[in-house]
Amino acid sequence: MQIGIVSDTHDNGDVVERAVEVFENANVAAAIHCGDIVAPFSATPFDSSFDFYAVRGNNDGEWNLQNAVDDFGTYLGEMGELTLGGAEFAIYHGTSEPIVDALLDCGSYDYVLRGHTHERVHEERDGTVHLNPGGISIPPAPGEPAAVVLDTDTGGVEFHDIG
Repeated sequence: MQIGIVSDTHDNGDVVERAVEVFENANVAAAIHCGDIVAPFSATPFDSSFDFYAVRGNNDGEWNLQNAVDDFGTYLGEMGELTLGGAEFAIYHGTSEPIVDALLDCGSYDYVLRGHTHERVHEERDGTVHLNPGGISIPPAPGEPAAVVLDTDTGGVEFHDIG
């Protein structure tokens, strides 16, 4: 199963549109936003052919964002757990590193998806894959944001620059 992952788009319409384009071209079955969408208008482009899931980021202060996402997808709140393509996922924005570490170390998940730092991460810790697609260039972000395509069948991970 192809899964799309993005985070920290912060109302940047161009970045959102490029992420949606990557996900549509990859024929993802589901896309996950790891928080900091910010405003409802930045969520609506994800109303596409794939299932959409989102968690709240620390800059998602507009409460109508949940209603906008729930109109076409699933708003998971502060944190979510999903089973997709036979894999177990934890999704959390990532504002607390001890929580991220606990999710990675608990052994319950195949994948822990997070954002917040605006830094790309692809690492494995004791059988759990930790992914962060990065985010828009807010200092000190070292690189461009990415749309990640994950293949749950092979474990393949592709980062696509969208900045």
